[in-house]
Amino acid sequence: MASPPRDRDPAGRARNARPRDAAGRPLPRGAASGLERVPDDLVLTADESVTEAQRLLDTDLPFSAHEVLEGAWKAAPEYDKPCWRALAQLAVGLTHAQRGNARGAVSLLERAADGLRRWAGDYPAGVDGVAVANAADALVARIADGGTLDAADLRVRLRP
Repeated sequence: MASPPRDRDPAGRARNARPRDAAGRPLPRGAASGLERVPDDLVLTADESVTEAQRLLDTDLPFSAHEVLEGAWKAAPEYDKPCWRALAQLAVGLTHAQRGNARGAVSLLERAADGLRRWAGDYPAGVDGVAVANAADALVARIADGGTLDAADLRVRLRP
């Protein structure tokens, strides 16, 4: 049995139009409802991106926060991309933690912390990159020690 064709945008890039659950996992094709998706063409300022990502983190939607931060990363000037990438990796790490994928969470949270610490410029939109990196490190340590995380643990503050 052949797989259904993948969703593609006009430029041929893969897009998954399937509805998703609160942790960002795709629901079966044809599912009646799911998490409201972040539009692929959403364009926000740096400040709006951080504000929206924080709102999503605060409402236990790190996958959606990742989509917002990934959009900011893709739209950022070349010199700012590494910082936005690290912020997007943080949200992916939080998504893996939410889903119970310890290995994926540790890997992405470590990359995020490293990227934020290596960043030599000003952090965008008032982000406290050092505090975010420290929060990612603390989550990695808890996961590595076999500690359990609850939703509140995954609500990392992007700004002071």
